[in-house]
Amino acid sequence: MAKATVDPALLYAALNAARQERGASWRSLAAEIGVSPSLLSRIANGQKPDADGFATIVRWLGIPAEEFFVGDDVPAKQPALMAQLAPLLRARKDLDEADIKHLEQLIAAALERAKAKR
Repeated sequence: MAKATVDPALLYAALNAARQERGASWRSLAAEIGVSPSLLSRIANGQKPDADGFATIVRWLGIPAEEFFVGDDVPAKQPALMAQLAPLLRARKDLDEADIKHLEQLIAAALERAKAKR
C-alpha cells in the first residue's frame, strides 16, 4: 500500500498566505488559529505537524486536509497559486524579505484584478 503524508511546504505556504492577507505576525496567527507559535515554526522548518495541530490548522484555513497530502496514491491537485509561489519565492537567495513581500503583494493584486475581470 502506498503511503500518503502531509507536505509541510504546502501547509506553510497556505499559512503564510493567510498570515500576509491578515497583516499578522506568526505569533498572532498562532493565537488566532489556536496552536502554539512553536508548531508554526516547526512547519516553517519543514517538520510535519502532529495530528491534532494539523486538524486544527486545516479546519481554521477552511481547506480540506487532502490538499496537503502527497504520496504515490494521492492524485495531484492544483493548489492555490499563492500557496505554490510562496515557497519558491522564499527559496530564492537573491531576494530579501522585503523583496518577497513586495512580490507577493504584486501577485495578490494581479490575482484580484484577474478575478474581478471574470
